[in-house]
Amino acid sequence: MSCYKYWGKIEEIANALSSYGDLDKYGDSALDNVDINDIVKHLDEVEVIAHDKTIDFDSAKHILDDEKMNKALKLIRKFYVYIGSRLETENALKILDSDNPDETLDSFHFYDRYIGLIENESQLVKFNSEKTFVFIGSGPLPLTLIMFNRIFKCKCIGIELQEDVVDLSRKVLKRLGLDEDIKIILGDENSIKDIEYDILMVAALAEPKERVFANIWELVNEKTPVLYRTYTGMRAILYSPVTEKDTRGFHKEVMVLPTGNTNNTSVLIRKIV
Repeated sequence: MSCYKYWGKIEEIANALSSYGDLDKYGDSALDNVDINDIVKHLDEVEVIAHDKTIDFDSAKHILDDEKMNKALKLIRKFYVYIGSRLETENALKILDSDNPDETLDSFHFYDRYIGLIENESQLVKFNSEKTFVFIGSGPLPLTLIMFNRIFKCKCIGIELQEDVVDLSRKVLKRLGLDEDIKIILGDENSIKDIEYDILMVAALAEPKERVFANIWELVNEKTPVLYRTYTGMRAILYSPVTEKDTRGFHKEVMVLPTGNTNNTSVLIRKIV
């Protein structure tokens, strides 16, 4: 089916989102007083488009590569990042105040999607109690690390750039009783040079992609499994996908496409020497 039927709708959604404030000028503070549900309802409309199975990859490129659509997609992607961060932060703060922190974690807006994502990624690499897993870009609510530890009992390490995010995620882990098995480090991808690990993963929102993967290439060996999350097909309207240029120097071994409401495609690569 033609993707052109969505062009008008995408522009309409972008115009609606732009009415909430200028993120370029004011940053996240432009949305401090906006009800999160008002923004979520617009992004839910975007996800309906992103999950349209009748649009193949080639057709999706007509939207993703079109200059006219670029402005609208740029704005939608900024709000998508903002909403993800805000939802994670709000759930993290609720966990700290909760009488039942595990139940509060399970109520996270995207929790069910992570279940499918973890299942996909466990097909790419063998996770177990003898493995140490490092995740670059673990966020304020380190749900990926929590789920891999819970399900596979592997030791987990998250790396985050922002000190306040590191502090919040550490408090969440302590509240959940997971601070012995999951550690959060302040730093960027270069921090892996000081860590012993078996499996490395790059978050979908880790930026800038080209620099991140270039530095990883310098620090890993050819046997180390490197996973990354990206967006493919129409789901790439939600966020810019990882490109072949970003991962040059690596060999793509296999990828698993998302199913259901999961948005991320998971990819396994290894360094070429």
